[in-house]
Amino acid sequence: MVTVLMVIQFLISIALIVAVVMQESKGEGLGSIGGSAQMFFGNIKGIDRTLEQVTKYLAIAFMAMSLILTFI
Repeated sequence: MVTVLMVIQFLISIALIVAVVMQESKGEGLGSIGGSAQMFFGNIKGIDRTLEQVTKYLAIAFMAMSLILTFI
């Protein structure tokens, strides 16, 4: 049982890495801290919106699987 969960965790982590790498760079970096917050207020279109949602759900799944594996 634990082995199956670890394989699922591994697959989620690979998918999360791919989703993050495929996203377009915002180009802001730490500049958004100083007041130029275009990163937070810009329009997200098409594939970028999909990739952000996929990244969000994969990160939640990764965190949940990590907690499950910790308590087993």
